[in-house]
Amino acid sequence: MRYLNPKADLTFKRVFGEHPDLVMSLLNALLPLAPGEDITDIEYLPSEMVPENPLRKNSIVDVRCKDKQGRQFIVEMQMIWSPEFKQRVLFNASKAYVRQIDSGENYHLLQPVYSLNLVNGIFESELEGYYHHYRMVHVENSDKVINGLQLIFVELPKFHPHNYTEKKMQALWLRYLTEIDEKTVEVPEELLANPEVKKAVKAVEESAFTPAQLLGYEKFWDIISVEKTLYYSAEQKGLKRGMEKGIKEGLEKGIKEGLEKGREEGEKKGREEVARSLKKMNLPVEQIILATGLTAEEIKQLKIEN
Repeated sequence: MRYLNPKADLTFKRVFGEHPDLVMSLLNALLPLAPGEDITDIEYLPSEMVPENPLRKNSIVDVRCKDKQGRQFIVEMQMIWSPEFKQRVLFNASKAYVRQIDSGENYHLLQPVYSLNLVNGIFESELEGYYHHYRMVHVENSDKVINGLQLIFVELPKFHPHNYTEKKMQALWLRYLTEIDEKTVEVPEELLANPEVKKAVKAVEESAFTPAQLLGYEKFWDIISVEKTLYYSAEQKGLKRGMEKGIKEGLEKGIKEGLEKGREEGEKKGREEVARSLKKMNLPVEQIILATGLTAEEIKQLKIEN
């Protein structure tokens, strides 16, 4: 049996955009929901908000849904990381939050918005963990929270399967997203033992797709490859420009500081020469200080040639 990578546009939307039970299982496994807050029903919402940056317009796949309580869930598969991605996620989640009510309606009608972002790259290199949860908390008392937006980022390359007990489903779903691809020959028994993950595995079997869909699947990876190249090229050009600007500014600053230092040293030498002449004339030290601005100690150390 040959499988397709579930992170691609075609497969991700097939698995999580067409099977409410699967996206609900994924959300319950990966979202920071308190006991008793599990999602029990799902209604799909239309996807929107294509990213503005033309370099990465095809690298983001999203699925949007809500439950009967009105809580909204945005699930995104981010293939190429970029620094502005966090701000884009915050903007989209905020927009979904604001759109819940019309002008003049009561704010108590607002329900939380959860944004789950699966990132196929590493962006928090200084942190060991793969799971990053953002929410609005009091700076000094983190138990004080303003509910509304919850942003979750999962760095897939950092995930490594362990013997998880409390978060078994989280581990299974992340293994599914990181271990299943075109090179998969045999699916691990642990994945097939779970009915939901098994269903997701079957959904990405190559035989489940038409030739036209498979062609689109291959085209998706070609586009991602091109976008990676374009982004890397733009990043390198930006780095080069930054280095050139830094070198230029450094040189200009060095020259300016050198000239300033030289001017100051020249002025001091000139004052010292005047002080020597006045010292030869046996003028009082107080008058030499007034005339040159040198200190009594500096005047004392000046040597006078006979």
